[in-house]
Amino acid sequence: MAKLKWGMIGGGEGSQIGPAHRLSAGLDGYFEFAAGALDHRPAAGREFGQRLGLSQDRSYGDWREMLEGECGRDEPIDLVTVATPNATHFEITKAFLEAGFHVLCEKPMTMTVEEGEEIVRLAGSTGKICAVNYGYSGYSLVRHMKAMVARADIGKVRLVMAEFAHGHHADAADADNPRIRWRYDPAQAGVSAAFADCGIHALHMVSFVTGQQVEQLSADIVSCIPSRELEDDAMVNFRMDGGTVGRLWTSAIAIGRQHGLTLQVFGETGGLRWAQEQPNQLFYTPLNGRMQVIERGETNLSPEADRTTRITIGHAEGMPLAFANIYADLAEAIRAEKEGRTVDAAANLYPRASDGLRSMAAVFAVAKSGKSNGAWIDARPPMFR
Repeated sequence: MAKLKWGMIGGGEGSQIGPAHRLSAGLDGYFEFAAGALDHRPAAGREFGQRLGLSQDRSYGDWREMLEGECGRDEPIDLVTVATPNATHFEITKAFLEAGFHVLCEKPMTMTVEEGEEIVRLAGSTGKICAVNYGYSGYSLVRHMKAMVARADIGKVRLVMAEFAHGHHADAADADNPRIRWRYDPAQAGVSAAFADCGIHALHMVSFVTGQQVEQLSADIVSCIPSRELEDDAMVNFRMDGGTVGRLWTSAIAIGRQHGLTLQVFGETGGLRWAQEQPNQLFYTPLNGRMQVIERGETNLSPEADRTTRITIGHAEGMPLAFANIYADLAEAIRAEKEGRTVDAAANLYPRASDGLRSMAAVFAVAKSGKSNGAWIDARPPMFR
């Protein structure tokens, strides 16, 4: 079977996220890296693309040139990944969807709720995939956790506790460090810093695992380093449409925490706990029973977990493998469309444009609640109310 053709915008030399995408997209052999506009400097982008193996005529200077070039080909790319600065995501994603391309967009999908709603409508009207890279949902045991909740292994979910806390922005001396400063500047980052950067990953994980959506939230946000205009710590209480109560803590000043993405789900008959820094274990405790450790790669797991297990039991699983599972989902969806068949249910789990929209609505709700002494705010996008 011929490989699908994949293109990338952004993620140039020195990028933090670019190598992870290139490794992940190519891992299973589903995609061929065929086109790219990798840098905001056209010459540097073309040169880097060719070093990575792109042909001269498909190593583009900017995304507009790439869009024009791919639209004119007999065999254009099947999927484009948008990994550019946040403020450019909407414009690029919109243009490629309108031109008939499937898109995987880095988060945040857009900078406003209104833009997010436009992308959701556009994906619906064109029939093209618009996925958002909430890549941590690709971890094998996160998918098994979702399957256990859906099977009611822990009964009706009562409470979820989510965290995404690190301490890498805790040094007040970094106030003028340009790699950090922009994150707390409303002109560049928007209405939120810590929650928009990390908290929405945890919030998406909550909805992904429970199958519920956040309806209302109340937030306490603070800038622990006073020079920052936007928050570096947030505590968010929320209520979901299935009756579950939630608590979420996100922070950039928690010294000693490295990555800190953790999810705990408490149901009527059991509880589950998973942490991204120890992704090979899912801790399950049945009511009145002993804690059990579910190991990634062991037998008798769910189809969702089996499909996304990459290496043998006992070996560490990594973030690029989780990203690769998102790409594998997208490859299955694109192939199913081409072949006129139904998508494998165990693969139909990639984050959608609607997830990106709900995240942006939550970002604005957190900012509004935080400025209103924790007032409860409707966290749903207007089109979903």
